[in-house]
Amino acid sequence: MTSNDASAQPALGVYSEVGRLRKVLVCSPGLAHRRLTPTNSDDLLFDDVMWVENAQRDHADFVNKLVQRGVEVVELHDLLTETMALPEARAWLLDRKIVANEVGLGLIDDTRAFLDSVPARDLAEYLIGGLATTDLPDAFRSGYLSLAREATGVREYLMPPLPNTLYTRDTTCWLYGGVTLNPLYWPARHGETLLMKAVYAFHPDFRDATVWWGDPERDWGQATFEGGDIMPVGNGVVLMGMSERTSRQAITQVAASLFENGAADRVIVAGMPKLRSAMHLDTVFTFADRDIVTLYPTIM
Repeated sequence: MTSNDASAQPALGVYSEVGRLRKVLVCSPGLAHRRLTPTNSDDLLFDDVMWVENAQRDHADFVNKLVQRGVEVVELHDLLTETMALPEARAWLLDRKIVANEVGLGLIDDTRAFLDSVPARDLAEYLIGGLATTDLPDAFRSGYLSLAREATGVREYLMPPLPNTLYTRDTTCWLYGGVTLNPLYWPARHGETLLMKAVYAFHPDFRDATVWWGDPERDWGQATFEGGDIMPVGNGVVLMGMSERTSRQAITQVAASLFENGAADRVIVAGMPKLRSAMHLDTVFTFADRDIVTLYPTIM
């Protein structure tokens, strides 16, 4: 969360790209990144496998520097653990995750029984890190499991790992006093927004947040939207990149919601080439101060 005048604004919100950072959501590397292999890394949108211990050390150093500067750092694993400690939240999310189209009809009961039995911390770890067929103890393994183990790639998992939760800016984005729950472009990331919806629906710190747009339980078709393309510039202006991953269909819907709710006065759209090297606006254009930006002039 950023703020220029905390006394005049709601507790949660982002009002500027360069205001004082007060609170931020992060997600540390973990089980999902240990699941990366040369076989599945492309499907999971990573160029290579990760040295997880080094990544965790660097991430902890980054978090420590934020804390030293007075920023409240919220860790997604902790947030999801606290949410899954609420029985109604756990039931709501597992009702939507453990379904025939994901785990297979023959494994619904065993998988659900196992996840119902684990502590909230372990459940959060599986929800982000993925649940492999080998993770189920013998007591929860049916004869159908041997069929599931013959699967390859990402689908060797009853719940695939979500290593891109590392990029917390994409899944939801705060625009002034409200948030969007974003339909992400690549299938490998679709599961991330459902986890965040559980947080925004049930966690006591977030359940009263205003949602401008988006619902992971709905099919959005060509309307895809990622936070790396979205910048609340300030003074009621929002800059949006129409890129590889954020479509015009989504931009027009979000803009209409912001205008209807009086949340923004102007939306500026930056057309971008559909290239992975310029996948998001923030990879080629970044505010460094109110009147200073860094940019890649070939694209911008």
